[in-house]
Amino acid sequence: MKKDELKEHLSRNCRGRGRAVGGERLRRTLRISENELRKAVNRLRREGVPIASDQTGYFYAQTAGEVYATIRNLKKMRSGLDAAITGLEQSLEKFDGKSPGVRP
Repeated sequence: MKKDELKEHLSRNCRGRGRAVGGERLRRTLRISENELRKAVNRLRREGVPIASDQTGYFYAQTAGEVYATIRNLKKMRSGLDAAITGLEQSLEKFDGKSPGVRP
């Protein structure tokens, strides 16, 4: 399973922010797509595995500070997504029944 390969690779080779590996290189190493990489990272994080990331790439966190920094970045991303959703919801008013569709 790719998730387990990812965990093993990061825990052995990419411990700490200083040894982060970029997503493209990681995808080539594990022979997975970008989507598969994101899903694997998400699954591991949900399981409590300290997979951290920053602008340089992914790494197996060695300190609580590295985990906190990743949490802050994820919260910023969530905030941006929430704003995009709000904007799209507001855009629905422009359609005013002109087109059939499914509402969430």
